[in-house]
Amino acid sequence: MPTKNQTFLIVAALFCTYFIWGSTYLAIRFGLESFPPFLLAGVRVLVAGVILYIALRFLGSENPTWAEWKGASIIGLLLPALGNGTVCYVQQTVSSSVAALAIATAPIWMAIFASVWGHHITRQEWFGIFLGVLGIGLLNIGGSLHGDYVNALLLIFAAASWSLGSIWSKHMAMPTGLMGAACQMIAGGLFLMIASTYFNESWPSEISVKSWGAMLYLVVLSSIIAYSAFQYLLKMVRPLVASSNTFVNPIVAFAVGIWFANEQITQNEYIALAVILIGVALILTSKNVDEIK
Repeated sequence: MPTKNQTFLIVAALFCTYFIWGSTYLAIRFGLESFPPFLLAGVRVLVAGVILYIALRFLGSENPTWAEWKGASIIGLLLPALGNGTVCYVQQTVSSSVAALAIATAPIWMAIFASVWGHHITRQEWFGIFLGVLGIGLLNIGGSLHGDYVNALLLIFAAASWSLGSIWSKHMAMPTGLMGAACQMIAGGLFLMIASTYFNESWPSEISVKSWGAMLYLVVLSSIIAYSAFQYLLKMVRPLVASSNTFVNPIVAFAVGIWFANEQITQNEYIALAVILIGVALILTSKNVDEIK
């Protein structure tokens, strides 16, 4: 049973992942106005990871062991690199609202991957998985993806990578506390910078004020604060509860996309939003969900 202090921290962490990450998709869109995708994602998490690592070492945290660095590197590849990096790449052509909506399938993938560690998928969860897949299908039929199966598959891949990393991190050696988030971001940032070099990305000759503001937002709020909050949640609650931000993120992304970027939301996308969120809700409220540790 969590203490009052722990309960407060859990609620605060959920608030960060709900609302900061919900607006992160729009910040990525603004950042992409000047930065290429992998460079944007790489600088974001690498700078955040280094800042957090230096601060923690200054405050007395021990340097992680080799085994902990190895575990953090694997999760850094799956979460910040393959998860966030893929989203940045796709958002070159897909709206922030639709990107957030597709990533809302993360709890569905978590239920599937959790079965590797002994979780039995219930009928309710299977129905939720079906609805999630149906929602993605609706996006391709008449939403912003417009039959763009490559980007649809990339967004699903990003959600699956994030989910696998979230589940797997519970079962491998990992640095304690916020040091885990710092090491994951450093490793993920290095992977992304390698990808940026491979695709011949270069530092932009001109960077708009909006893109600099987006980068600052992504480094401080989205990475240092929200990513650390997510890692705290993974230690304190079930992975499906920790990932419940994907239930709220699309709603926040829809709102900020409409208000600040004049994004147009089609009727079909609203239907897809409802279908996917119902599917996620079925998984999160499954009676068997408590078995996922």
